Amino acid sequence: KKLKENRETRQLPVIMLTARGTEYDTVLGLDSGADDYVTKPFRMMELLSRIRALLRRVGEHTQEEPKEEYTIGNLYVCPSRHIVTVNGESISLTLKEFELLCLLLEHREMVFSRAQLLDKIWGYSFDGESRTVDVHIRTLRQKLGDAGSLIETVRGGGYKIGGGEKK
Repeated sequence: KKLKENRETRQLPVIMLTARGTEYDTVLGLDSGADDYVTKPFRMMELLSRIRALLRRVGEHTQEEPKEEYTIGNLYVCPSRHIVTVNGESISLTLKEFELLCLLLEHREMVFSRAQLLDKIWGYSFDGESRTVDVHIRTLRQKLGDAGSLIETVRGGGYKIGGGEKK
């Protein structure tokens, strides 16, 4: 908590490694400012993967500033103000849907595999079959209405958004 309150250390990534594993302890730790919470006993490979994922997320935030706004056809997104509109009408998205949309917009024309999206948006790698990404893409397309067609499925590859104008 003290690290997050101090201006000089507030950006440091924090993973709590603890023997306290109740839901209350986990919530308390995360609400105090920890970026991740791992209970003992833990698996070393999983811990290393969590550290790498956290460092990637921290590195992404410090490397480059996201664009101020995106406009593609009738879709307008302003990441800094958390605004999404289609045909001038405000669209309400969950945090993960918003992050997913912003990632695709920020890296236009780049194809992201399901595994890459799980890693970048949810912060973990998953070796098995996961439909989480597909479900979020489907609901995002539905919420965006006409603009949902901008999210393209690349057969055997993943998802992308193509074209449009960056501001």
